[in-house]
Amino acid sequence: ESLVNRVKEGIVKEVILALSSTMEGDTTNFYIFRKLAGCDVKITVIARGISIGDELQYTDEVTLGRSIVNRVAFTGTL
Repeated sequence: ESLVNRVKEGIVKEVILALSSTMEGDTTNFYIFRKLAGCDVKITVIARGISIGDELQYTDEVTLGRSIVNRVAFTGTL
């Protein structure tokens, strides 16, 4: 509730959700998102995807799907 109060007071401009990429983390992200619905605040979540150095063949389908949905333009540099 303290976060909701600070957001409503205008103290917080952005809430960055950085929880585990588990069912519990996603559920908590959604709960916070719903609690802040209608507030004038930017709500973002940290990037999720395939780590540098990981083998694509061992990536689960949820992680791969999120990586595809949140892909960025390739500019020739990392």
